[in-house]
Amino acid sequence: MANIELIYDKDCPNIGAARTVLLETFSSLGLAPHWIEWESSGSNLPKHAYGYGSPTILINGKDVSGVKPSDINLCCRIYDDIDGNNRGVPSIDMIASAIKDASLNSNKVITQTVRLNLSLLPSILIAALPKLVCPACWPAYTGLLSTLGVGFINYSPYLLPMTAVFLCIALAALFYRAGERRGYLPFMFGLISAFLIIFGKFKLDSDLIMYFGLSILVGASLWNSWPSRRMNKTSCPDCVT
Repeated sequence: MANIELIYDKDCPNIGAARTVLLETFSSLGLAPHWIEWESSGSNLPKHAYGYGSPTILINGKDVSGVKPSDINLCCRIYDDIDGNNRGVPSIDMIASAIKDASLNSNKVITQTVRLNLSLLPSILIAALPKLVCPACWPAYTGLLSTLGVGFINYSPYLLPMTAVFLCIALAALFYRAGERRGYLPFMFGLISAFLIIFGKFKLDSDLIMYFGLSILVGASLWNSWPSRRMNKTSCPDCVT
């Protein structure tokens, strides 16, 4: 569910109307009412709720009318309805649209996160495959796989290029649109992890170094896909339209 917050001044005459329009919005969407209230002069007011007039409704940290927080002290707010009339609270349509947009954006973030992290799976699986460097062990592999109905294939000559290809795919996922997420530091850690995986598995034959590199790659991917909140502050008049 979207995170909904009501910011108000204790002397604001529109507090009751703001609560009423929230209840009506939830009813129109078929959702159970839920929101958090913050008094603008209260000591527990969170940082992202500063700089808004009363009443203000935030959906996932964003004002329903698209207004940015202000550096100046705001008191009241005026909203325009679809007919161009001034009112002291946002309309049901405005709040409902903001809730739907927030839900849609959340679904997009989840989808992108899943896609980014799925790109790691081939790299992890390929890197975890054992190197079949001992010909004396091949009969044992053949017998084991035959009992499972699978033919034996010596994939060792292809293990390094396959690992390199899938690591490149994982790195490309970290690099793609990195500026819109966590910057290029996760990509740099991904490069380090790729070096550790290749060097540890194929040069030093060290599972410890290889798995350490894989853990860095997984951590970099999770860091890269973690959503961030960006708040831009601008100045605006006391009565915001």
